[in-house]
Amino acid sequence: MTQTISTNESYNADFAALLEQRKSEPGWLHELRHKGMDAFNELGFPTARRGNEAWKYTDIRPVAAATFEHSAGPGEVAAKKLDALLPFDQDLHRIVFVDGFYSPELSRLPDEGLAVTPFSEAIETHTAILETHLARHSNPHHDFSCGLNTALWRDGALVHASGAAKTPIHIVYITSEHSRLVVTYPRTLVVADAQSEVSIAESYLSLGEMNHFTDPVTEIALAEGAVVRHTRLLLENQRAYHVGHVRVSQGRDSTFESVAYEAGGGLVRVDLEIELAEQGGSAMVNGLYITSGEQHVDNLINIDHAAPHTTSRLYYKGILDDRSRAVFGGTVFVREGADKTDAHQEDKNLLLSHEAEVDSKPALEIYADDVKAGHGATAGAIADEAMFYMQSRGLDEETAMQFLVRGFAAEIIERVTIDPLREWLEGQALAALPRFRVEEAAA
Repeated sequence: MTQTISTNESYNADFAALLEQRKSEPGWLHELRHKGMDAFNELGFPTARRGNEAWKYTDIRPVAAATFEHSAGPGEVAAKKLDALLPFDQDLHRIVFVDGFYSPELSRLPDEGLAVTPFSEAIETHTAILETHLARHSNPHHDFSCGLNTALWRDGALVHASGAAKTPIHIVYITSEHSRLVVTYPRTLVVADAQSEVSIAESYLSLGEMNHFTDPVTEIALAEGAVVRHTRLLLENQRAYHVGHVRVSQGRDSTFESVAYEAGGGLVRVDLEIELAEQGGSAMVNGLYITSGEQHVDNLINIDHAAPHTTSRLYYKGILDDRSRAVFGGTVFVREGADKTDAHQEDKNLLLSHEAEVDSKPALEIYADDVKAGHGATAGAIADEAMFYMQSRGLDEETAMQFLVRGFAAEIIERVTIDPLREWLEGQALAALPRFRVEEAAA
């Protein structure tokens, strides 16, 4: 047990109250919830300096010390305001949750061919899928956040693809404006049947400036030959705590493509775990984190090559300004017998301030023969030669910097496969940095 600050009592009280409210839930689900709470009580918050290597660069004590409340119901969110915040999704299917509660008024679900269902309904309509997959890929004992989410989620999104879905799906989790500290536990389950194909965007938003805690878990299960394209957008306010876990399980000859865009949150930790469980699987993992002010963003990514003839590419980029800090930990694990693995990972960082800091630790663990693998990490300021070249073409210093930052980000953004989302993100990279927002407003 590594916890040094005890706030378990409030979470256990929330758990007891939830069980009382959810007496009608099936026994298997109550059992999962108990496993999650047991895991949290066993693990606690990783606040101790010793025994928490995975949290070496991220201080979780602000989360551990705070007392958060569940919202009694969804806050008011105007459809026009949501559409203005997310202008790219007008032609997408959409399922929306506000403060942990499903919002049918803000959602646009497909009529047929693809199941997009809130858990509150799926417990009755898709019982077998939930019982087979829920909390079977993401271990509640992964860390405190997985335990809490497994125990305390109120609702979540089930996406079940059985064929080729033509229209992308947008899953939106909103924390509305509150006058107190609130916590939500978004839960997402994506099940892609054999030979199916689906594109998903998953967004996290704050509508107010108040601090809040978001503790999401996303599980994605790909059967043989399935293709899942997943874009994750972190757009919460800069006072928010966000500690999340994404777990991907891949079957034979399946393809997983992901892009993470992280420009929000004050204290952020995202663990992404991918298991290439059967041969022929491939994972293409990309990310862009943009930080300013006092933001702290920590990405821990593990790709497990458990079978031969599997491929992975991990490519993350960071743009850091002011006194912000980023952490990148990437491990590619090649198991014994996973011959013919082809894996590469890279993390590149652009520092716009002398006070910004990044800690990057890519790693390889290889226990198989005939493997192609490599990794790299870089961090630095904009090259003087690049600035000189741009200015020699007639651009002033600030305009030249904008072009170079936009070009640095474009390599990741261009990998987003949902066209309107990619176009929207192309304009967001600069807007996420206050120095450029000020200049644009002045112009």
